[in-house]
Amino acid sequence: MSRENEYDVIVVGGGNAALCAALSAREDGASVLLLERAPREERGGNSAYTEGLMRFAYAGKEDILALSPDLNEDEKDSDFGSYSEDAFFDDMARITRNRTDPDLCEILVRQSNATMHWMVKHGIKFYPQFGRQSFKVDGRFKFWGGATLAAWGGGPGLVDFLYKAAERAGVDIRYNAWARELVAGDAGVTGVVVKLDGVTREISGGAVILACGGFEANREWRSKYLGPGWDLAKVRGSKFNTGDGLDMALKIGAQPAGNWSGCHAVGWERYAEDFGDFSVTGDYERDSYPWSVMVNAEGKRFLDEGADIRNYTYAKYGRIVLAQPDQFAWQIFDATVTHLLRPEYKTRHVTKVTADTLEELVDKMGDVDREQFLKTMRAFNAAVTREVAFDPTVKDGRRTEGLDIPKSNWANPIEVAPFEAYAVTCGITFTFGGVRISTEGQVIDTNAQPIAGLYAAGEMVGGLFYFNYPGATGLTSGAVFGRLAGRSAAQAARAARAHVPRAAGTAA
Repeated sequence: MSRENEYDVIVVGGGNAALCAALSAREDGASVLLLERAPREERGGNSAYTEGLMRFAYAGKEDILALSPDLNEDEKDSDFGSYSEDAFFDDMARITRNRTDPDLCEILVRQSNATMHWMVKHGIKFYPQFGRQSFKVDGRFKFWGGATLAAWGGGPGLVDFLYKAAERAGVDIRYNAWARELVAGDAGVTGVVVKLDGVTREISGGAVILACGGFEANREWRSKYLGPGWDLAKVRGSKFNTGDGLDMALKIGAQPAGNWSGCHAVGWERYAEDFGDFSVTGDYERDSYPWSVMVNAEGKRFLDEGADIRNYTYAKYGRIVLAQPDQFAWQIFDATVTHLLRPEYKTRHVTKVTADTLEELVDKMGDVDREQFLKTMRAFNAAVTREVAFDPTVKDGRRTEGLDIPKSNWANPIEVAPFEAYAVTCGITFTFGGVRISTEGQVIDTNAQPIAGLYAAGEMVGGLFYFNYPGATGLTSGAVFGRLAGRSAAQAARAARAHVPRAAGTAA
């Protein structure tokens, strides 16, 4: 096995968290090597498959304009609202059922705004997501859900901006670099073993940052940790996120943390490819379900489509769809709401049927119990509180009454033709289980002591998300903790260069 020159900091991973870590370490004066397992054309991990949307705390319009200064006058006139730190904390607590790690959550929330400005300083451009996170009210865009800005060009744009920034900063980047194990001993972590272009070699480093994703692309681990049936889920993003970083860390005693049986999973095109594909993945999400009635193969409803706005339910509903017979469901819309459907419903990459009657619709669906479906739709239509006005811009309280499974908001009867039905299954985005880290981003071992020289960021961090997820928090978390880990790792490497002892259990 050959050896390579030593770097101050080695970053394992190639997405948003890894790149932010690399930039932060370089900013602190460290020499940095970034190891991206994928080839260049597939770089970016899950970040490249996202919309580039980032949740962060902001006081109002001035914050948005400072981060997105190129808006025209009409765009500037939008109602951007505000999203306070208190609201962010409340969302994290509510969505995770009060299980989110309070120290990590505080870092995430309080550093979210500053990290956005730090990213802009490094050349990342942001733009309000008018098409997906706002509605036009009286001719003026009104934003909703606490997630307002996305990177120019979505996830692929974010990844490209970050790689350009890393290259400008002098980060050494290697593609086709599959990290296989950590070099570790009594003094802590001192490098990695990597298979680079098919050749295994050892690279030394003053510190290592693991930012290489969860295990969502590993069928065996999904079945082992998430449970039966999860081997059948579609993977929304990178096929390279197979849990290698977690495996390397656990083998040297890292402490598991967080919701290892939980994940981010959404309603997804039923016949999508098994893994993400840059050319079509953006067409596969099915997030307009709040305006729908959803039924399974038995023709029955199985969840409250209107429990909350999309940003607070979409990441948990994929799990519920996966639990249905044959792992699929149909979203049913009538003509009064089809104009509200998100753009991906209008692409050619959809499993869709259209009909002028519900009888014809269920016949075209083909794999749904006809009699029960029609019974379900009649009962739903009769249960709608029609005196309450429908308003897609807020939780409108237009609900059903008397059903075993209610619809709490946006309950429109399905009675105006033509009717449309879309077939969905479960698409897994990322897993919630990870390793425990300190408030400096350092990995903690099973003796509750920091592992010298080892840091983690992004999906590798356990303890933030449980059961569910506030939309657009993942990229923010990756950037916040990547920045933190990069700074801490650079300082640890500097201490090592100065021959300061790095005994295991001594935090950087």
